[in-house]
Amino acid sequence: MDTSPTRRTEWLLLLLVVVYGIASLAHFSHNAVYLHQYPNLPPSLTTARVWLAWLVVASVGGAGYWLYRSNRPRAGLLVIAIYALLGFAGLDHYTLAPPSAHTLAMNATIWSEFVTAAALLLFATRRALRA
Repeated sequence: MDTSPTRRTEWLLLLLVVVYGIASLAHFSHNAVYLHQYPNLPPSLTTARVWLAWLVVASVGGAGYWLYRSNRPRAGLLVIAIYALLGFAGLDHYTLAPPSAHTLAMNATIWSEFVTAAALLLFATRRALRA
């Protein structure tokens, strides 16, 4: 098995993209299933719109990783950083209602998405600055 620094970096990047992707899917899934239990969401928000939003977010991540692996690492890392920044949008729930108004599961999915997005953003940014 190749354990060069470049290979380890690629595996760590993939791991962070996948872990954030799972956390994002968990949050969006919870939103879609329990949409009407989230406090103060606009009535125009539908389950279909939640799933569409997740598909857009996931597509950004997929495109970034594809660019990174397609010999365009700087562009890929930039798009991956944007993908990670999208994970911060879950904190918008707290502009509508405080954490105490959300259930434990709501808070857990919001914060897991944010923390994994922050880790990915930090890694992608550091790698981009070194490139």
